Amino acid sequence: MASKADYYQVLGVGRDASEEDIKKAYRKLAMQYHPDRNPGDEAAEEKFKEVSEAYEILSHGDKRARYDRFGHEGVRGGGGPDFQHFDLADALRTFMEEGFGFGSFFGQGRGRGGNRRHRGSDLQIKLQLSMEEVAQGVNKKIKINRNQNCSVCGGNGQKPGSSSVTCPTCQGHGEVRQVSQSIFGRIVNVVTCPDCSGEGKKINDPCQQCQGKGIEKSEDTVEVKIPAGVMTGNYLTVQGRGNAGLRGGPAGDLLVVIEEKEHPLFVRHDTDLIYDFYASFSQLALGAEVEIPTIVPDEDNSEELPEEDPNRYQSVQIQIPAGTQPGKIFRLRNKGLPELNSHRTGDLLVRVKVWVPTKLNSREKELLKELAESENLMPPTGDKSFFQKFKEALFE
Repeated sequence: MASKADYYQVLGVGRDASEEDIKKAYRKLAMQYHPDRNPGDEAAEEKFKEVSEAYEILSHGDKRARYDRFGHEGVRGGGGPDFQHFDLADALRTFMEEGFGFGSFFGQGRGRGGNRRHRGSDLQIKLQLSMEEVAQGVNKKIKINRNQNCSVCGGNGQKPGSSSVTCPTCQGHGEVRQVSQSIFGRIVNVVTCPDCSGEGKKINDPCQQCQGKGIEKSEDTVEVKIPAGVMTGNYLTVQGRGNAGLRGGPAGDLLVVIEEKEHPLFVRHDTDLIYDFYASFSQLALGAEVEIPTIVPDEDNSEELPEEDPNRYQSVQIQIPAGTQPGKIFRLRNKGLPELNSHRTGDLLVRVKVWVPTKLNSREKELLKELAESENLMPPTGDKSFFQKFKEALFE
């Protein structure tokens, strides 16, 4: 296993840095490398976890003191996250506890402290959204199975009417000292009490419903407000709706990861949408006024028509000038998707393509043969005209 970098170097501060200096350094780096600002960037995610881990240690006086004296070995164990396996959920929790959230997308930060030794685990679910839901924002009710406080004991793990006793091993402190000898002298490690798991008390008469754990599995419904403009890889954190902690410990969080469904008409490019409009040769040659669907559903048709039907959506009219070439792109301003947590909106890019018929009657074939002989239909480069290519493909 590769050795960890020095926490002070990770944050770019000196070993005599004040608490405020450490906080400022962490805030700057966390905002820079936050996964939501660097979607899909694994290197940025690792950096975000690294700076969060460093801050989690150096922002606590006791942990910082142990780290200054014993290095990384001094902050292993003792409850809380295992800093040998500090993951993204731990990093996000540290970020939010400091109130550094990005507005409503992350909700309000939590205060520090509380019982973190038996904090419940986080849950993660994937939520699929249609492009219409992304465009407008939506409230979703999600059913999840999670550990909740026991319905009999209320989460304390004790049989109703019974009481707990002070742990004889740690005398109620929740921690014990372990002394070992090394070439550097005596080393004292403070670790979580193995008998009470850091609670400082023991249960003599456990609850029969939950076997003393204080939790039971049940189904829960969570309502999540999805802001407009999210994209695949974004996530929302619903605080306190993860698994409940053992014996009354605080619940973990629910991480809702966004996945977009593929749309049959539109392709997303950031906040812009791309729509392929298939025009006939005559429309391109002569010019035409055509209707282009937008991402906004038509209230009269949205419930009856499938997604792939352009009549399901509100439309706008555009003028195709005579002589328009295939591949031409028309930009419709502010007809795309909204930008997350912003008042800006992307554009709808209409990409013109030529629709070639697959079946022709005899009269249509004769007309195309006549047109294929016209010099006006020959490209200036001397290449074969559209009708010549079409004629060869159709009749040879």
